[in-house]
Amino acid sequence: MSFTLEVPGEANPLTESLLIHSLKSASSSDPIQIQTGTQQLQTWERSSGYYVHLQSAYLDRRLPLELRYLAIIQLKNGIDKYWRKTATNAVQRDDKDILRSRLAESALSEYDSSLVRQSALVYAKIARYEFPSDWPDAINSLLSVLRSSTSGKREENALLILLQLTKELSTARLARARQNLQAATPECIAVVGQRYVPYVEQWQRDGTAETALLGSLICIKVLRRLLITGYEHPNRDGDVTALWRMSCQNLSICLQLIAQPSVPGPCKILVRKNMLQLAKLHHEMAKDHPAAFALLPDSVPLVQAYWSQIKIYGPSFGTRSAVLSTGSHEHQNGDDGDTPDTEKFILRAMLVVRACVKMVHNPSTIFKYRQPMDKEERQQATELIKQHLLDPVFVKEVMEVVITSYFVIREIDLREWEEEAEEWEKREMGDGEDWEFNVRSCAEKLFLDLAINYKDMLVKPLLAVLLSVATPSNENILLKDSVYTAIGLAAPVLHDQLDFDDFIRNVLVQEVQKTTPGYHILRRRASILLGQWITVKISTESRPLVFQIFQHLLTTDGQPLNDQVVRITAGRQLKNIADDWEFRADQFLPYADTTLSLLMDLVSEVESTETKMALLNTISVIVERLEHHITPFAERIIGLLPPLWEQSGEEHLMKQAILTILARLVAAMRADSLPFHPLVLPIIEGAIKPGSETQVYLLEDAMDLWSNILVQTPSNAASVELLILSQYLSSIFELGSENLRKGLEIAESYVLLAPSHMLTNDVHRQNVTSLTALLGSLRPDANGLVCSLLETTIQAAGSLGGETAVRQVVSDYCEFGLMSKLLTGLHGSYVAHCTTGPLAKDPPVDGIVETDYFSILARLVLSSSETFCHGLMVSAPKDASGNAELGHTFTWLLEEWFSHFENIGDPARRKLMALALTQLLSTGSPQLLQRLQSLMTVWTDVVTELHDEDAGPMSDSLVRRVDRSETVAGVEGPEAPEDIRRRDMANLDPVHAVSLPESIKSRLGAVMAENSNFQQEWLANVDQDVVKAFGALGIM
Repeated sequence: MSFTLEVPGEANPLTESLLIHSLKSASSSDPIQIQTGTQQLQTWERSSGYYVHLQSAYLDRRLPLELRYLAIIQLKNGIDKYWRKTATNAVQRDDKDILRSRLAESALSEYDSSLVRQSALVYAKIARYEFPSDWPDAINSLLSVLRSSTSGKREENALLILLQLTKELSTARLARARQNLQAATPECIAVVGQRYVPYVEQWQRDGTAETALLGSLICIKVLRRLLITGYEHPNRDGDVTALWRMSCQNLSICLQLIAQPSVPGPCKILVRKNMLQLAKLHHEMAKDHPAAFALLPDSVPLVQAYWSQIKIYGPSFGTRSAVLSTGSHEHQNGDDGDTPDTEKFILRAMLVVRACVKMVHNPSTIFKYRQPMDKEERQQATELIKQHLLDPVFVKEVMEVVITSYFVIREIDLREWEEEAEEWEKREMGDGEDWEFNVRSCAEKLFLDLAINYKDMLVKPLLAVLLSVATPSNENILLKDSVYTAIGLAAPVLHDQLDFDDFIRNVLVQEVQKTTPGYHILRRRASILLGQWITVKISTESRPLVFQIFQHLLTTDGQPLNDQVVRITAGRQLKNIADDWEFRADQFLPYADTTLSLLMDLVSEVESTETKMALLNTISVIVERLEHHITPFAERIIGLLPPLWEQSGEEHLMKQAILTILARLVAAMRADSLPFHPLVLPIIEGAIKPGSETQVYLLEDAMDLWSNILVQTPSNAASVELLILSQYLSSIFELGSENLRKGLEIAESYVLLAPSHMLTNDVHRQNVTSLTALLGSLRPDANGLVCSLLETTIQAAGSLGGETAVRQVVSDYCEFGLMSKLLTGLHGSYVAHCTTGPLAKDPPVDGIVETDYFSILARLVLSSSETFCHGLMVSAPKDASGNAELGHTFTWLLEEWFSHFENIGDPARRKLMALALTQLLSTGSPQLLQRLQSLMTVWTDVVTELHDEDAGPMSDSLVRRVDRSETVAGVEGPEAPEDIRRRDMANLDPVHAVSLPESIKSRLGAVMAENSNFQQEWLANVDQDVVKAFGALGIM
């Protein structure tokens, strides 16, 4: 027994022998050896010579295959990370030269197929960076091998490498890489085409020539990418035209070989793979080069041939019976195993047909032209497809085949419906974005394209089919399901022609009550159909009937056809019904109790997290739409959630869904949600607490719930647990993320709900510290929220404790720098506005931000002008000589305030400022009286703006009082407690409680009484026009 002591990775020098030793460790079965070897390789990957040694290990055929495989994998991964010249620890130039010099021969001479694939990837990835500037013969070295007349392993490897190289260059994000490929494309086409033709000729003569089929398969893969990416206008190149014509002929021959019983199964599989590559070529040409596709030879007959194959395959696509028979086997599980490739071929065929429809009717998204010739080709292509392909006969035939063959449910669907109900339902209820990978989804898209663009041609035949099928006596369930599928998809087109209300009453109601085996298919389809039509055309009178249908489809008692798929589908689609704009709670209420109970039972029954979330989402929407009417059902809904929370584990999406439904419940129940606080407050704390594992996933949803709780909590009903949560606001402010706005709204809700708590020393000082850091550092809208919170705090302090409380608030503002920040910003703007010309400065605060700053000062003035003056003396910035006296501060502050006044547009803000400036008269400030002209101008403008001619000369249109008993427009049911608090605060707000003319009369009268020389000392300095305009107001 031997013991090996591994030296730490950093201590091992890089040599080829040590590298091989580490590769052996990393590829062993011992976990410790794997970890040690992997760590050592990761340590070396930034070292000079590492990738050269890796290539040497790969080239050493004496080494085990798994070791060589690991070496080339490491080399491939390293190219992605370190080959770019700009990468940190990039591969050195000398190492790159060595690697490139050995690449071609090592890849061409390799015999192991897995290593060939990896070698080809390495070759292609390096060529993506190096061709043609540093590696000009990357493609020519492969073409020189392919030019030989022999067909061996080297030639096969060369084709595989060229295939990977074209993949890399054609998918490169840089246009330069694609341009390099386009430059090399003609020669590549010529060489690969010369090899492709003999392969094709060989298997055309002998359908059992497996080697030729493999060779032609690789060639057409290469040619497909070259033809699509290598040309801007493929139809203008002679070689492309020749290859295109050959591809059409080869497709026809492949279809003939498939039909021959004498061709062995393995060869048929290869023929189908060749067919699929040809179909991919034709589809990609139609999608990426639509004009070229139409103008290339034989394109219209080619599309018609594809359509013929779609028609032929159609009858075998769907099931023949709506009831799954015991022991039946899906036709797709045939012995030859060919169906997956056949279905892929049919999908490509259908994509080609759809591309032709889009070519004519959605040209702006697919046609690109820059020259007159491009525009002319586009017009020719569109006209050609329109005239020779999309004629009325063809369009109607497509509609008929798609509905009768490709909308039919399949036997494999019925089997999965029965065996894997939740998974199948979830897959089928996708949004149809898999249409490029799924035949049925593609058929739906194709049908919808035709229905929209050929409405006049297709609506009448479609309605005729519906009328003939939708009768109680017709028991053809599969055909009905197909036709109803079409009716649902075409709802936006049919709504003017089809009386859907009548269809609900006379058809759907009967269909969902039938108990014949197989009718579960139509029950599922009914809920989907209603979900599709609800936003299009279902009258208000028919909606109770719709609610009854959904209640019936969710019921299990005595309804054996309402299996899990039927009920889950109904549960999903009910969300669309409840989320519709015209949904009325009063119509749904008679069915709410039973429907919600059935939905909650279904949530408990299903196992898939995704399905539970979908059903919870339906309940959540119903909660939101029922508003306060949800209260009787709230306890049952709440009772459903704790087990789901526990079961969700690390499924944070489920937790988000639960938080959303809780937030909507609280908002809907309003004050009645108070009993549920003990349940939800710990959940909120767990999501918002700094360092919480769930914070990154649940913070946003938890804050929505938190906000709703605060809004709906009655005054004086806030629990200690709810108040304690306010301590986490400062950490949310520090995050500075998109949750900041919601955090500021929550803080304002706290101030309204519990002002005494928010104004306690510790809480208020912590918040002032956080808000000071935010002030001036945010966008104007977010900065406005900070200022609004400060205004609300000042108002709450005045209401709660009068001037004493406001004095404490201002003291905190001064101590923690908030007052200084406000005044410094305004002073900076004053200085900037005093500069002009080349020396002009940009103001630090301007526009709406400056208005917000002055609004805070106005609130302080109205709460206590004495406290405001004290704050100015403590926090105002000093001038160059160190002067910060109150008179000096008033001089620049009033100058800036009056100059900014004309930029304020909101009448309420203008009145707030006017009231504050009027209040400052009580300070006896000579600086204000020196600006009596500006003050009188403000008075005249604002009083005139707010004057109500019907209410007398001293009227003020903003003075109003709203009582709780008054009905609030748009609000049904009990009012949210926070709305009441905001209205109470608004009623006390001087903007709405104090008449500006009365305030001016009172304050100005007092000043005039105290100053016997007022007329000569101050009023004489005011322009007579200003005095006259003010006098016309009739205030004095």
